[in-house]
Amino acid sequence: MTGRAELEEPTQAGNVLVLIRHGESEWNRLNRFTGWKDVGLSEEGTTEAHRAGSMLKTEDRHFDCAYTSTLKRAHNTLDIILDELGQPKLPTIKAAALNERDYGELVGINKDEARKRWGAEQVHIWQRSYDIAPPGGESLKDTASRVVPFFEKWIVPDLQDGKNVIVVAHGNSLRSLIMQLDRLSPDEVMQVEIATGVPLIYRLNADGTVAEKRDLAA
Repeated sequence: MTGRAELEEPTQAGNVLVLIRHGESEWNRLNRFTGWKDVGLSEEGTTEAHRAGSMLKTEDRHFDCAYTSTLKRAHNTLDIILDELGQPKLPTIKAAALNERDYGELVGINKDEARKRWGAEQVHIWQRSYDIAPPGGESLKDTASRVVPFFEKWIVPDLQDGKNVIVVAHGNSLRSLIMQLDRLSPDEVMQVEIATGVPLIYRLNADGTVAEKRDLAA
């Protein structure tokens, strides 16, 4: 297993995957279900993106390629991070497969209002069950069914080539990846909380298993 000292070396032994949830969005700030709605970063979200870039810069992190969703709150976060790292022209793929979970009829509704309308228990089931989707939307299982194949087809080969990869996406698309990487059960993954704008650093073994994992906010 790779030791902690090696993980923290400047740059780059390769096979490093960094996952970051976008900075706070305007609808995060307003406590609304966002899903595929293409809302921008809040002022705090922009600050969080700069902070994430600074954290990675302090570690002397550099990347060979980047992946993000097609939603601007994610790729704007990535742009800010790459500017902080002095890598504004890094090759980047924007993919709808990495978009946030579609919340269907809940999109745009304040979460407290949703609880009044459908009941707190029902909203909790939609938010926290693995395979029950809100009306017209996706479950986490549905989200994983597009995220994980994309990861395996595109990102895994980059890591196997020894590249360092940064992925900036969303709470549920990243939760799907963490479930895969950490070998979590459906019950376990629903307990995973991912803060906005905080880098999670993975170093992977040649067989794709996790050698080390660090949360830079920990």
